[in-house]
Amino acid sequence: MKTKIIAITNQKGGVGKSTTAAALTAGLTLKKFKVLAIDLDPQGNLTHTSRAVTKGATVLGVLTGDVKAAAAIQHTDTGDIIAANRGLAGADAFIIDTGKEYCLKEALEEISENYDYIVIDTPPSLGILTVNALTAADKIVIPAQCDIYSLTGIEQLSDTIKPVKKYCNKNLKLEGILLTRYNARTTLTKEVAELAGQLALKLGTKLFKSTIREAVVVKEAQISQMSLFAYSPKSKAAEDYGLFVDEIINNGDE
Repeated sequence: MKTKIIAITNQKGGVGKSTTAAALTAGLTLKKFKVLAIDLDPQGNLTHTSRAVTKGATVLGVLTGDVKAAAAIQHTDTGDIIAANRGLAGADAFIIDTGKEYCLKEALEEISENYDYIVIDTPPSLGILTVNALTAADKIVIPAQCDIYSLTGIEQLSDTIKPVKKYCNKNLKLEGILLTRYNARTTLTKEVAELAGQLALKLGTKLFKSTIREAVVVKEAQISQMSLFAYSPKSKAAEDYGLFVDEIINNGDE
């Protein structure tokens, strides 16, 4: 199968972006796919959860061309990862050469055939790191918390996707919007979900059928530096993310 590169992105923080990237990576790995995670977020939450180290070869060196992507790969229980480090916070200042949008895409060319999926976690901003992720990716998944501010952020993100698709990656596809911190019992959640569905249609995409319920075990798993599936495989959150992983796999077969 052709390698599928999926960027998990939303310019708003706190929407479950890194949690979704970690769950997708772990879930696909459990299903025996070869998976590489790439942490482009200077906060390094995905790196921390994966118990990867931030010294030595990291994604920063890959982007600057000082390190080959293959040399930066770390092997973990939840899949392979190219880790982040705090130096990424200054990326917009030092990744300035012509063709800067293609740094990650070009770096992945030598290793992508070794994987079925590559999952990219992006920072909660629309700078050069996110543009690199969108240029390298085939598909975008947008996690959105069930509140109106998350939906506003999605519209702004759409304005960034358009020029990237026009000038850097014409085949880029918005795969869908994933609702997180979902509580079906509240009227507000239902209203936001309806608005999210309307927004998805406007953007030419869909809402994932899966929704992610808020659960304490998500934070507990992160503190324990374990995948959600390993920490609490029978939890509601693990069930929700399992269904999401299945959607990703099945959508790829369409």
